[in-house]
Amino acid sequence: MTTDKDVAISVRSLDVAFDDKIILDHLDLDIMRGEILGVIGASGSGKSVLTRTILGLVPKRSGTIEIFGQDIDPLPEAERRVMEQRCGVMFQQGALFSSLTITENIQLPMRECLSLSPSLLAEMAMLKLEMVGLPRDAAGKYPAQLSGGMTKRAALARALALDPEILFLDEPTSGLDPIAADAFDQLILTLKASLNLTVMMITHDLSTLHTACDRIAAIAGGKIVAIGTLQDLLSSQHPWVKAYFEGERGRTIFADRIVRTDVAAA
Repeated sequence: MTTDKDVAISVRSLDVAFDDKIILDHLDLDIMRGEILGVIGASGSGKSVLTRTILGLVPKRSGTIEIFGQDIDPLPEAERRVMEQRCGVMFQQGALFSSLTITENIQLPMRECLSLSPSLLAEMAMLKLEMVGLPRDAAGKYPAQLSGGMTKRAALARALALDPEILFLDEPTSGLDPIAADAFDQLILTLKASLNLTVMMITHDLSTLHTACDRIAAIAGGKIVAIGTLQDLLSSQHPWVKAYFEGERGRTIFADRIVRTDVAAA
């Protein structure tokens, strides 16, 4: 039985619109503690808007968002900042500051939120580098000097700078070759297990859905139209969800599961 203590983030009747265009329409979603939730949807369906609204970066028209059981709207500024520090974000393409070294990028959240000596800042940044599998000599480099995979890992290190409990990932494997993408999936699984993270991951990567996600939520028409395990999504009769998984790419990766689902339905 699911209890409130099992829920990390609870979204209820969330409405978000830009001018007259409705993006999220009375959307409901629970993200459970300790899970990796993959969020899928067509381009422009509101996946990134949902993440940014939860983080307070996009205003909502109505609805409630609770993080660890606390409605974030009425929180005093000091308590809101503490809550924000419990969340780490890795934006699409990394969003590293090009004029800062990798060490300086990782240290930025620490400098803003913590009072640490220069030596401790340097030590903490190095620990985060090692945590995401980057070599020590990456510390003094600039983002432009890193490969795509290393840039993603550096952005992840910055997202982990304040030891968050919830990690938001926006298209973490986009632009990576299959080997680098598989390695990143395994890194996320390792970090989730070792740090007891809750992860909300926006992704179009079918392999990531198969490998890394405990549950998957599909957005269409501004609502969550299907949510559950991969097998649950493969059994969904929603037209967009069916098209997503039963297209040529989906059938290549999930062929055996789709066949089993069809046989069971028969």
